[in-house]
Amino acid sequence: MTDQTDLWQLEESFWLGGAETFRSTMADGAVMVFPYPAGILQGDGIADSVARAPRWRSVLMSERRINLRGNVAVLAYKAEAEREGAPIQTMLCASTYVREEGGWRLMSHQQTPA
Repeated sequence: MTDQTDLWQLEESFWLGGAETFRSTMADGAVMVFPYPAGILQGDGIADSVARAPRWRSVLMSERRINLRGNVAVLAYKAEAEREGAPIQTMLCASTYVREEGGWRLMSHQQTPA
């Protein structure tokens, strides 16, 4: 596997996985910015919020961009995601990862409705 492949797979796992995915692969103090009502979340509050929210059942990531510099990677893309019983939502997203002992960790993520 390449770093790019690993990063895109990890990014997809955040969409489709549960709270344990967040707890096991986020950097300490990670920050996320979600559309209202979730808003700005940090650290353990992220996994707690995910545990209470309905999970996505599918996500299509297109217009993918990546900037990889040493131990930091930024991913940007358009996401079309679907939850059970809800219409598909389209968002522009950006995630920043840092490579630490044990692999890549999510440091920040933002979703902007498109």
